[in-house]
Amino acid sequence: MSTILLETYIAAPIEVCFDAARDVGLHLGSAAGTGERVIRGRTTGLFERGEEITWQARHFGVRQRLTVRITELDFPRFFADEMVRGAFKAMRHEHYFAASGTGTLMTDKFMYETPFWVFGKIFDTLLLKKHMTDFLMRRNQFLKAVCEQRARGESR
Repeated sequence: MSTILLETYIAAPIEVCFDAARDVGLHLGSAAGTGERVIRGRTTGLFERGEEITWQARHFGVRQRLTVRITELDFPRFFADEMVRGAFKAMRHEHYFAASGTGTLMTDKFMYETPFWVFGKIFDTLLLKKHMTDFLMRRNQFLKAVCEQRARGESR
């Protein structure tokens, strides 16, 4: 299983960051480069525990669908989503939030397993891990900008 661990400091309150990370519209905004859209499930608002959503996006020139379920939620510290259906053999994304100074430390732990035995491992090593890391980093920078704007009282 591969793991990507990212930490992002956000100059905004923990509740603002937690809600932004589970906001459907902000997720779509952060993934605009892949043409991501909702195929099934909540299309606006905040994900809640037990909800499923199916995303469709283009990665590596191929249209992909991924259905995830919010399996755990502990406001405002933690939530996790896990793949129900999709291209991975398995996938779990843990989102941690901790008050830190005058802001929030947001930590992503993204764990996944590729199918196709050794071929999947080669694909992961050569392309997938970097692609997913870049995707998550872009998402986090987008969320950071939105949360910091909101903390300053600006709208977005």
